[in-house]
Amino acid sequence: MSRGMPRLPRPLMDLWDWQSQAACRDVNPELFFSPESERGVRKRAREMVAKSLCGTCPVQPECRQHALSVGEPYGVWGGTTESERDNDLPEQRKSA
Repeated sequence: MSRGMPRLPRPLMDLWDWQSQAACRDVNPELFFSPESERGVRKRAREMVAKSLCGTCPVQPECRQHALSVGEPYGVWGGTTESERDNDLPEQRKSA
């Protein structure tokens, strides 16, 4: 490889391999993403169930970091809700 040639990107499987170990891999995604009309107690209850599954997951840190790094605007990822990730973003930018 010559010095002027850019490196090839890492294989996609390397970037996403953690998902194959996720506790949610065989769970209905509706548990993690709210319908547009869902609010209040019903939304909090669904998020609590989703977050409890995340609490058992061996790749929770990778999932959370992914959601923060791509600015995932929807759903429960790595045990965090949309609003919790919004609160974490300023801290992530400071530490970057």
